[in-house]
Amino acid sequence: MGRIRVLVVDGHRIFAEALATALAAEPDVDVGAAGSAVAAERALDRAAAEHRPYDVVLIDADLGAGPVPPHRRPLVPEPRRTAFTVPQPRRAAPPVGPTPPPPAAGPVPAARIHSAVDGIAALARVCRAHPALRAVVLAAADDPQRAVRALQAGACGWVAKDSSLTALMAVVRGVLRDETHLPPALLTGVVRELTSARRDRSESERLVAALTPREEEVLRCMVAGLGRQAVAERLYLSPHTVRTHMQNVLGKLGVHSTLAAVAVARRAGIAPSDPPTTTPEPSPASASPAAGSTVASTAPSTVASTAGPGVG
Repeated sequence: MGRIRVLVVDGHRIFAEALATALAAEPDVDVGAAGSAVAAERALDRAAAEHRPYDVVLIDADLGAGPVPPHRRPLVPEPRRTAFTVPQPRRAAPPVGPTPPPPAAGPVPAARIHSAVDGIAALARVCRAHPALRAVVLAAADDPQRAVRALQAGACGWVAKDSSLTALMAVVRGVLRDETHLPPALLTGVVRELTSARRDRSESERLVAALTPREEEVLRCMVAGLGRQAVAERLYLSPHTVRTHMQNVLGKLGVHSTLAAVAVARRAGIAPSDPPTTTPEPSPASASPAAGSTVASTAPSTVASTAGPGVG
């Protein structure tokens, strides 16, 4: 095996560069660092264009999700703090008067809600763009559900951030041999999640198989987010008939709401209904001039051909 090219991707740029420096101490490893998903994709594309593709990407599961919890020790030891302290500026005295009420808590931004899965989403993108790349997740905590999603997205390994560099390099070399590496403490939870997902899918498929073809069409419309009137218009049925079909679908699936029925359908792999494609027909107004032009073009020629011999 030649030299191993590794790209470290972590939202904390200092951590990414420190880990890259530690890995570069290996005699057969070349390492790069990126501080965001965009920078990582750019680095991977540039390396591929230069015919020097990366072999392994180490990507933070919580890319952009905030600081690492304090109870976790990173792979690279933190620098020793000195006794020197910077004097803090003196704070101004608080204004005299009633204390203003705290601001009302608003909704949590969507970016913060979904930031915990940014690393796995980025992993899925780079694995699709670079099929030969081996991806390993660096995680601050073991999470079987997220580990399953990472494996489904294309990850080959999951390494806790408090692991040793020796253990990390063993995983890097292992994934290059087409091995999948999971911590022993995480393996049981991952197997349980996969078994549970498979069992739920099989049960959902059995329930959906009991539907009639028309009821399955109605279910697909429900998955597409259509209401009763929209389903009636798409399937050319009356709203009363659609209501009956929806009630039958809920009863056969053993649920009590449309949302629950859609969840069962998705677990069974039911795709949403596609909107009908219609070809516009020519309107009568556009056809009438054509007919008039035919009469105009044929009438004179007929008269000319019949009148000619009579004159002669």
